[in-house]
Amino acid sequence: MTKNAPIAVANDGLAADRLAGIDLARGVAVFGMYAAHVGPSPNEGGQIGNLMELTHGRSSALFAVLAGFSIILITGRKAPKSGVAGRQAIARVAIRALVFLALGPILTYLGAPVAVILDYYGICFLLVLPLCRLNAQQLGLLAAATALVLPQVRFQLLPGPESSDFDPVFDLMVSGHYPAMTWVPFVIAGMAIARLDLSSQASHWRLGLAGSALAVLGYGGSWLALRLLPGVPAALQESAQWWSDQGSLKYESPLIAAPHSETTFSILGNTGCAMIVLAACLLAMDALPHLRKLVWPIIAVGSMSLTAYVLHIVGMYLLQFVGIDLSAHRSLSMLFGFIVVVSTFAVLWLRVFRRGPMEALMGRISDLGSHIP
Repeated sequence: MTKNAPIAVANDGLAADRLAGIDLARGVAVFGMYAAHVGPSPNEGGQIGNLMELTHGRSSALFAVLAGFSIILITGRKAPKSGVAGRQAIARVAIRALVFLALGPILTYLGAPVAVILDYYGICFLLVLPLCRLNAQQLGLLAAATALVLPQVRFQLLPGPESSDFDPVFDLMVSGHYPAMTWVPFVIAGMAIARLDLSSQASHWRLGLAGSALAVLGYGGSWLALRLLPGVPAALQESAQWWSDQGSLKYESPLIAAPHSETTFSILGNTGCAMIVLAACLLAMDALPHLRKLVWPIIAVGSMSLTAYVLHIVGMYLLQFVGIDLSAHRSLSMLFGFIVVVSTFAVLWLRVFRRGPMEALMGRISDLGSHIP
């Protein structure tokens, strides 16, 4: 590890080990995202298929939770920044949101077979800005309330199958691949976690246990609802949509917890998984200090997760450009290739520079917020 690595410096009261744990979680999310996009299809079945299915929806949810965590790091973790510092911090988050709103369509234009999430993140960032001064309990209650209410509101707002009108704002908020209405609970949950005291192993265990309870509530609640509530089609009862969207049978129902179903059960289960991963990474950094050298490539990737995201979109575009059909070449070798290339780039880059290229650019742009009086 180099002294210039960003994880080596504590941030707003968060010890360096905890910051390393967060970057480790981000790296896990990046690799999970790669698995979902270029790894073997879950429809292949078997252990590999089930393992790949675990990354679908849950990796992007982990990213969203960690994004909320980062918002609190910017605006003040132990106590919200106030006065000029507070206004400048809010401006930095708002500028980041605007960059995401611009960058998302640019990456989408490349035509890679991926639903780009960045513009949806931008909307979520703007929506949560008024919440940055709330404490952990208030944010936790708000995350729960939005997870319970907003999916039901979204179901009512969705247009019928005969509708062909496209409204970009409605798409970002309601009908898109990552609608803000059902993804903002993840961001708020991450903000609530960041407000917690994470200074001890006991707090990390509590975070993991709470995440396990949420995962059981989400996926287990869906499994029970599909089997106990009246009127559920037998085919849906027998499907795996209480946790997976494997197979050709697809239903849109508020009772399922399948990836990207945008239901309350899905949000609860995916948030729980994100908390488990984050707690495990924090515990690993605490209990096994020598492990950091072994997982340094993952931490390096996590410290430049925006760069890693952009690189994989560009990489998929270039593969298509040279005639490789990614839909026909999803494989473990393709997945490992992406992981090795991006990990090597991240490790070598951090030997020279303090931040990833996209992170440095984002930092320069968001620093415009420091001019706010």
